[in-house]
Amino acid sequence: MTATGTFGLSSEARNLQWLLTNLVDEVRGARSVAVVSSDGLLLLSSDPAQHDAADSAEGSESPRGSSADLATIISGISSLTLGAAELLDTGGVKHTMVAMAEGTVFVMSISDGSLLGLHAGADCDMHVVAYHMTMFVGRAGHVLTPELRSELRKSMESAQ
Repeated sequence: MTATGTFGLSSEARNLQWLLTNLVDEVRGARSVAVVSSDGLLLLSSDPAQHDAADSAEGSESPRGSSADLATIISGISSLTLGAAELLDTGGVKHTMVAMAEGTVFVMSISDGSLLGLHAGADCDMHVVAYHMTMFVGRAGHVLTPELRSELRKSMESAQ
């Protein structure tokens, strides 16, 4: 998270970015973290500077594994698990984990319908990841208003 990502933002938006930075700092092995709106748009990212570097270096393509890619993955996983929960009549999805040979993706629902996603290395401590994601969701859920989502969305668009 860079200082340029917080310039001109409300105190609520800066606080959410601070919480996201803290999440990344506290989770050993975290590679990328993103907050995605219920309609799949990237709202908050652990690496906004990565998008700027990609735009200047490679045209419009972002680097592999960037938060933009993570946002797409989070949205897809959420859609799949929500569909499964509906078909199985098991209620809402609270969190999802996809373990791969060399990494893990965690997705957790935020109370307003937004999603928190984290991509970590395979050696991450899943309990630590779950704890810190739960703490973020608990702190962010009540402040992620439609106005704040709009502000964050505009901030991410201007960073690209």
